[in-house]
Amino acid sequence: MVTRLAPPSLLALAVSLGAMYAAPSAAAETMDHSAMGHGSMAGMDHSGMNHGAADSATTTSRTPIPVLTDADREAAFPPLAGHQVHDSAINSFFLLDQLEYQDADEGSTLAWDATGWIGGDIDRLWIRTEGERTNGVTEDAELQLLYGHAIGPWWDVVAGVRQDFKPESPQTWAAFGVQGMALYDFEAEATAFIGENGQTAARLEGEYDILLTNRLILQPTAEANFYGKNDPQRGIGSGLANTEVGLRLRYEIVRQFAPYIGVTWSRSYGNTADLIRDDGGNVDEARFVAGIRMWF
Repeated sequence: MVTRLAPPSLLALAVSLGAMYAAPSAAAETMDHSAMGHGSMAGMDHSGMNHGAADSATTTSRTPIPVLTDADREAAFPPLAGHQVHDSAINSFFLLDQLEYQDADEGSTLAWDATGWIGGDIDRLWIRTEGERTNGVTEDAELQLLYGHAIGPWWDVVAGVRQDFKPESPQTWAAFGVQGMALYDFEAEATAFIGENGQTAARLEGEYDILLTNRLILQPTAEANFYGKNDPQRGIGSGLANTEVGLRLRYEIVRQFAPYIGVTWSRSYGNTADLIRDDGGNVDEARFVAGIRMWF
């Protein structure tokens, strides 16, 4: 009869393996640490190891930096000859904002609107001119000469004279107002006038550039004129006399030169409209325009 031995239990096998791996660790713990020679290390001279080098680093340069002189500053930042910002240099700018053909009810019209200045950053002499010729006859023409003084980064006060050459006989006005750039780059002008025989007037103008691309620009414009009293000889009534709004699309071939097309719409009001009706004219009119814009 054969007697079979029972297989060892898993627990007994685990205990045996644990004893095998624990024996070297126990032997290591019973090692004589004196064999490591720690005693000889205690006798070493640690003074030569310079453990405090990092703490005793020098704070002075071996080659001291010389004291900065005015000559050094001038060599590093030389004066900028011909500096064009915030100095006493005399500069100039001229903008022919509109030089255009208009398809008017009375016939072909050539209209212009230009602005220029000469001077410095704070004080300038401004020139404004606008007008139109229909069928070769000048119907409206004016010129303004204004002294401008900056009252902020974006605004000027202006004062001077305005000379009307047409319609009818010439007329001279004293002019004063403000001009500049409002929020979101909206360019605005507000000018009051005192003319001959106690006539008064006011003009509000504004324009804004909408960049469709870097070179294609849409420009809305608006203008309103007010007068203090009736002037039947020139076809002007008191109060709000007329308004004109326009929309022009230009393409800047170069920044200084751009052709454009657009439309304008004008309307007369109140006593001015009555005077125009009495003369057989139209109180409102839309025009197609095409022209060029340039500056230098």
